[in-house]
Amino acid sequence: MRIFQNLNVDFIGKRKIFYIISGSIFLLGLINIIFRGLEFGTDFNGGSEIVLQFEKPVNIGTVRNQIQNIGLGNVELKTYGGDNQILINTELQNIPPDIYSKAIRNIDNQIENVLPGLKRSIVDSTSKSITYSFPNPDTTKIILDKLIEAGFQANKVSEEPTNTEVIVSIGIAQWIKENIREKMKDNPFQVLKEDQIGPKVGKELKQDAVIAIFLSLIVILLYLAFRFKFIFAFTAVLALFHDVLITLGLYSILYGLIPGLNLEIDLAIVAAFLTLIGYSINDTVVVFDRVRENMKIHKVMPLYQLMNMSLNKTMSRTVLTGGATLLSILVILIFGGEVLRAFAFTLFFGIVIGTYSSIFIASVLVYDYATKTNKKIEF
Repeated sequence: MRIFQNLNVDFIGKRKIFYIISGSIFLLGLINIIFRGLEFGTDFNGGSEIVLQFEKPVNIGTVRNQIQNIGLGNVELKTYGGDNQILINTELQNIPPDIYSKAIRNIDNQIENVLPGLKRSIVDSTSKSITYSFPNPDTTKIILDKLIEAGFQANKVSEEPTNTEVIVSIGIAQWIKENIREKMKDNPFQVLKEDQIGPKVGKELKQDAVIAIFLSLIVILLYLAFRFKFIFAFTAVLALFHDVLITLGLYSILYGLIPGLNLEIDLAIVAAFLTLIGYSINDTVVVFDRVRENMKIHKVMPLYQLMNMSLNKTMSRTVLTGGATLLSILVILIFGGEVLRAFAFTLFFGIVIGTYSSIFIASVLVYDYATKTNKKIEF
């Protein structure tokens, strides 16, 4: 299938329009980044990310009212996937000391309700769990079953028949369960996921993500400088910076404006940016290959005409390839669920911007360089 077979658009002559469009979008995004900033996920900020799955659809405002005053500080709630799932974000990795003592009392009260006056001892205690020892295995099994039935996350320490120890979780997810379980009896729920990342690890991940993107651009620069001329490599990398920065600006502009779309930057989004860089440079290389091919065939043709001819001839391939890719990503964006939605969103708009820059930015920058320096582009 071929389209645009006889296309004859003066791309080079309209390059100032493209510069204005790119500059305006970039400036708008930069202003938003400066004044609104970028929202980073738990991967980079550190904290806890908990997903609750209810049996029936749940109102996020109802859940927010139940947990905003349970001692966890600033807690952010969002819809996650379907209308029966809620994502809870908090900057804490562990429950505060005063809440910790309350959680211990709740466990002790539950044990007392099952077997009043039962002798027990605490053999181990961490910020996330506590381990009890009971007189005999039969008593241990009774307590374990009742704790699980009451909603606590408890397990035997050993599978041996003589085991007398039970470990009980005292994490943030468990504390949330304890506080809203009784208040939402008509809509039972379970903890679908609980992830925790410390602030130091989050900072290191953020630095590593920036380094990964920067090194990918350097390697692309070296590769294109070897395959083409340095000016082609330089303008291609400038176009990649253009793609990444405009997509980042789009994240800042649209954050909080699209219901159900979580535009926080996490490791999955970094993967999307690296994928975007690879896709965009592929498009740019195709255009540059056509320019080089036409230069060898039409050695006396003016650069202005040669550039336009090359861009017009690659338009069919660009539109068909980009369109097919966007259709598949659109399906993921709509039906892929909450986990993949931000990743697909980044790729969708990133590919649109990357395709645009391959045609309207990278090539015209080469032309402007050649005309302003009066240097002849040769291979």
